Amino acid sequence: MSAAGPGRPTVLGIDHVQLAMPAGTEAEVAADRFYGEVLGLAPVAKPVVLAGRGGRWYRTATQQVHLGVEERFRPATKAHPGLLVAGFDGLLELLAAAGVGVEVDTALPGVRRAFVADPFGNRLELLAAERTGGDERSGIDEGSGIDEPTGHTGR
Repeated sequence: MSAAGPGRPTVLGIDHVQLAMPAGTEAEVAADRFYGEVLGLAPVAKPVVLAGRGGRWYRTATQQVHLGVEERFRPATKAHPGLLVAGFDGLLELLAAAGVGVEVDTALPGVRRAFVADPFGNRLELLAAERTGGDERSGIDEGSGIDEPTGHTGR
């Protein structure tokens, strides 16, 4: 594994993640309700050149979540984005009140997280921005909720 150096191209982060959704007005309404109203993500107008494809775009403080229409839609039940959440407990309450099943996971010490499915069955991981202690995942800065390179190459 080579390290970054002067003049070497560098991946800076993630701009957006894309999930699939079925076509149709009902699906768009369901997406707006879940991603916009329940999760609180701000809608983003798709560029005119892409709008005809359908789907929805939303933004967090620093990244975007895109939902693209797939004709032969099949939800992602294993692969998933991890969304960093301020007010984690409050969001879990909002999700439960909206009838969304929440699976709290305690497998990683120091990481408060839960899994939910969007209206289409896509898996989402929600992670509390506030860390509770030593996070055993490599490269995580305790307390900040932000991934920081540590030079750790694995366990």
